[in-house]
Amino acid sequence: MLVHVRLFASYREAAGMGHFTLELPPEATVRDAIAAIVARHPLIAEGRQVVIAKNREYVDADAPLADGDEVALIPPVSGGATGTAPRIAVSETTLSVDDVMNAVRDPSHGGIVVFLGTVRDHSRGKRVTHLEYEAYAEMAERKMREIADRLEREHAPARIAMHHRIGDLAIGDIAVVVAAGAPHRDAAFSAARQAIDELKSIVPIWKKEHSEDGAIWIEEHA
Repeated sequence: MLVHVRLFASYREAAGMGHFTLELPPEATVRDAIAAIVARHPLIAEGRQVVIAKNREYVDADAPLADGDEVALIPPVSGGATGTAPRIAVSETTLSVDDVMNAVRDPSHGGIVVFLGTVRDHSRGKRVTHLEYEAYAEMAERKMREIADRLEREHAPARIAMHHRIGDLAIGDIAVVVAAGAPHRDAAFSAARQAIDELKSIVPIWKKEHSEDGAIWIEEHA
């Protein structure tokens, strides 16, 4: 059978390509796919624990594969609305704080908490010149929506919106906007904090830091 492989961030650079087709035996599992991919591109596995998604969902190594499945190797990640703006977005354009706030506005809400993640000029003792973000956009938006939906249930009747920018960002640019609206401030603060923490933990978006000494993918929650 044939499966379609997608690589991102440091894995894409290690392989020298972002996608290819892999031929596997009829009864192959995710574990077999990982072994075949690493055999073809050994640099992918150097000192790393490989995580894989099948058809845009995280799966374990024993998950079966079928002809035509899409599998994606996931490097460690870098860490319905009443308004007209989308609740969830991964975009190459400048983020609008107003759009994200409008996505969570509701007459029943007494507070809106907004978190902005911006590009700072230093990291790990080095001066940063700019950042580069890459995403598995389709899966990223799905995971962001799952996070928002769950937190809205946990903090009902809260509303959650998240927008993340990808591409090259200059110092001071907004990389991510998270907003949470709720009847009371405690729920809004809690939902916003949980949303950004989970986004940085599980959503497949990666950050590359460019400094005077070169560039490096940040494969930790930062």
